[in-house]
Amino acid sequence: MEKQPLEGLLILNFMKFFTTPLIRQLDNYTIKHEPITSIDLMERAADTLYKKYLSTFSYKKPVCIFAGPGNNGGDALALARMLLHTSLDVKVVLVHTGYISADCEINRQRLVDNFPDSLTVLHNKFIAPEISNDSIIVDGLFGSGLSRSITGIYAEVVDWINQTDCEVLSIDIPSGLHGEETPLTPKGGQEIAIIIADFTFSLQFPKLAFFLAENAEFIGKWEVLDIGIHPKAILNTESNFYYLDAKDVKSIMHSRSEFSHKGTYGHALIIAGSKGMAGASVLASKAALRSGAGLVTILGPEANRVIVQTAFPEAIFQSDINNDFITKVEDIESYNALAIGPGIGTHEETSIMLHNFLQKANKPCILDADALNIIGQNKEWLDLIPKNSIITPHPKEFERLFGKCNSSYQRMLKAQEMAQQLSIIIVMKGAHTLIATPNGKLNFNSTGNSGMATAGSGDVLTGILVGLLAQDYTPEETAKLGVFIHGFAGDLALKTESEESLIAEDIICNLGETFRTLKRLDLPF
Repeated sequence: MEKQPLEGLLILNFMKFFTTPLIRQLDNYTIKHEPITSIDLMERAADTLYKKYLSTFSYKKPVCIFAGPGNNGGDALALARMLLHTSLDVKVVLVHTGYISADCEINRQRLVDNFPDSLTVLHNKFIAPEISNDSIIVDGLFGSGLSRSITGIYAEVVDWINQTDCEVLSIDIPSGLHGEETPLTPKGGQEIAIIIADFTFSLQFPKLAFFLAENAEFIGKWEVLDIGIHPKAILNTESNFYYLDAKDVKSIMHSRSEFSHKGTYGHALIIAGSKGMAGASVLASKAALRSGAGLVTILGPEANRVIVQTAFPEAIFQSDINNDFITKVEDIESYNALAIGPGIGTHEETSIMLHNFLQKANKPCILDADALNIIGQNKEWLDLIPKNSIITPHPKEFERLFGKCNSSYQRMLKAQEMAQQLSIIIVMKGAHTLIATPNGKLNFNSTGNSGMATAGSGDVLTGILVGLLAQDYTPEETAKLGVFIHGFAGDLALKTESEESLIAEDIICNLGETFRTLKRLDLPF
């Protein structure tokens, strides 16, 4: 679903999503067990597209629909027929090189039976239709099952569409984009032919391709349309891919007892800061307390004491013996949750401190920022990370830890592999932040925005995570809930800020409204 702030985002009706081969299996299960014919399932999908089209675009704008030879083209032809029945100005172009699928042929015949003069068929040579610049172009050339690069007349169509000034809507996925991996380069090094869409209406499920950074320019604003795939098929079909939504996080949220006290909600220790980096300590500790931790202690250098306790007196401050950076952690047993890394620097003595910390830690903890940078310089320490700990690298930090990756897809697979191998939770920060868990599952977040690419945002996430972990959430629950509310608070901040002006403090200031919003949602489970 298109990422939007506020409660509109939270009315999602799916969690698990699937690879292209599994989606075909789900279609077939629906056809067999509903039961429904494949052409009627296509009609249902087209009707959903039709209703969404009318609620999104102006009736006054002309429409030019390109249909390909497969079932994606069949969807496009059925949509064209419905729009023509609504008296919209619609031109329809069917492009094929000799073969079209059975259901696409049925919808071609239905279209010409109802509107004989509406269809132009192109076989081997592309002839551009005459359209105005305010037209809406609907791309129904190819769906997510495409297994090779687009060439020939189809590439000519894609190139022409991309050169127009028209808004472009893709059905299911922009044509030329593969459902899973990032684009494959054609032989000979010629340019890859992929539709650059402004909108993508994906049928029933998001596609894995939507979550890969390299594909962002092609997809535009995307939304998932429910076309009625059999719910039992969805429930019983295994998948490693999940889209994290409000229903998921609300189901794991704890409620507070009337007779609870600060000790009920845990004591978090945050090892953070060095001289000149007191802000990391302040942001992390504020976020931890705003996330519900009962007590928060900051361990930092003496140079930061006055700054931290002045900026945030609710936090306890424990000074290191060194004035400028952290050199020793003596007591970790008495705390319910541990976080280490924001702003600590990579001094030799700090590195020794981290090594000693990892050797002593006997419970899951949060590792971020400089803790990860130090481990990246000492990769043999990866095996010292306590099981079920949460690490929060951005892509560059991830590659320092685990090696260079050539694409977002490769990085995703590497995160899945390393989470299983090390029995840790990897939170890969970025758009649609990825949470890879030790059981091989990959969770993509549905909240957040580009304004959160700002100094201190990661420190806030670390604070949220350790605050939740202190309250006896499991590490996996902590990662899912923490990432979601971090992003949602950032979305709420856009009510009063812009993506350019948003700062980390704004995320913290909106945590209260984030929790209130989640609590008042009436979502069935």
